[in-house]
Amino acid sequence: MSDINKKIRELVNYGLHTGLVVPEDEMYTINRLLEILKLDEYKEPENACPVPDLEKTLSDIMDWAYENGVLEENTVGYRDLFDTKLMGALVPAPSVVIAKFRELYRISPQKATDFYYKFSRDTDYIRRYRIARDMKWTAETEYGTLDVTINLSKPEKDPKAIAAAKNAKQSAYPKCLLCRENEGYAGRLNHPARQSHRIIPLMIEGEKWGFQYSPYVYYNEHCIVFNQKHTPMKIDESAFRKLLSFVKQFPHYFLGSNADLPIVGGSILAHEHFQGGHYEFAMERAQIKTKLAIRGYEDVEAGIVNWPMSVIRIRHKDSERLVALASHILDTWRDYTDEAAFIFAKTDGEPHNTITPIARMRDGLYEMDLVLRNNITTEEYPLGVFHPHQELHHIKKENIGLIEVMGLAVLPARLKKEMAVLEEYIVQGKDIRSNEEIEKHADWVDEFLPKYDNVTEDNVEEILQKEIGIVFKKVLEHAGVYKNTPEGQEAFLRFVEAL
Repeated sequence: MSDINKKIRELVNYGLHTGLVVPEDEMYTINRLLEILKLDEYKEPENACPVPDLEKTLSDIMDWAYENGVLEENTVGYRDLFDTKLMGALVPAPSVVIAKFRELYRISPQKATDFYYKFSRDTDYIRRYRIARDMKWTAETEYGTLDVTINLSKPEKDPKAIAAAKNAKQSAYPKCLLCRENEGYAGRLNHPARQSHRIIPLMIEGEKWGFQYSPYVYYNEHCIVFNQKHTPMKIDESAFRKLLSFVKQFPHYFLGSNADLPIVGGSILAHEHFQGGHYEFAMERAQIKTKLAIRGYEDVEAGIVNWPMSVIRIRHKDSERLVALASHILDTWRDYTDEAAFIFAKTDGEPHNTITPIARMRDGLYEMDLVLRNNITTEEYPLGVFHPHQELHHIKKENIGLIEVMGLAVLPARLKKEMAVLEEYIVQGKDIRSNEEIEKHADWVDEFLPKYDNVTEDNVEEILQKEIGIVFKKVLEHAGVYKNTPEGQEAFLRFVEAL
């Protein structure tokens, strides 16, 4: 028993150290933890307990809980539900967190988000120790420095949890992972626990919205801004207004939206939400390569961005002018067909054209990047003509959503192991096609390897990372509706003429 007392004390000390627990709530917090652990009593450890390594302390408590029949199964799914329950005992009520956020916001929006981001990490809602395992590097291209990450922070599901989730009662509560009902929810095997989660309410264009961070933070302060009503994603004039309303309230953050059609979307299309953060993506750094003067909007700075995808950037000190022009570009694009460029507004009544928009403040002006998207499919490209083509699927097959559009590749976890095996095979000159796990990479390796005279154990990882960066650049080029060729740019200007 003494060992579990020590672990309870460590966890409470962690809460006191981070400010999650105030001294007045210390005993109350200890008793909440006793209840979760099904203990009737607590004895203060004789020796002082330092502020712990949170991951280790939680892990030790869960090992004890399993050994003592409190934790049903010792698998990732069950442990994630249980450690969130433990952390929930340390986290103040939503009203307390909201009051603190608002108090700091009155000083500055950045102070408020600094507090809330630290809080979301301290509560273990953002699992720092998992995110630290993500692989990250950059890739130099003619479009600037792209970001690449192999995301390892989402835990692999174990077979027992998958089986249990399949048999678990299906529930429509919460309706999805973004709904406000997630705040404080205990979770189940097919839905994550959120006892340690707190949402900041916002007003955006007269509607109630919520502000939170992504638990998987693909980049600094990766936030999600969502409608408190479960309502579908839609790109329209009101979406542009909402994006600009947010950056007006948080001028140090950008905010963007996934597109509202399958294939070119990604994310959760059933619930209106945006993603933003305190981060400068490669697309933001990209310069204008062709200035534009759009009829009726000559007062708005506009231009085509030097980027692998097809982006029109617009800037003005008056957000209303941006909303008006963005809406005009969207409406024109929705109905635009150019058969010579294989752009079709509709086929068999199904719409194909939409926009991925991103808003930010820069140099005191409102700025929007409007990325033209099209989701048409053909027999040759059943997953999308403007989608990574088959030869790139060994690296990236998933939809190209907002985050990728801006220049951050989020690659599947399988690549970590595959690249390690591939390194060994390349250095030792072994036949890549003989190994089922990596044979899909063989053509790619055959293509790039002749570029390098001397591949060794010391440089093979760097070479692979560089070549993955080149693949990601090609992914974005495939997703661009107008290619960076004379013909492609000519076709782009035909669309601009139609505005």
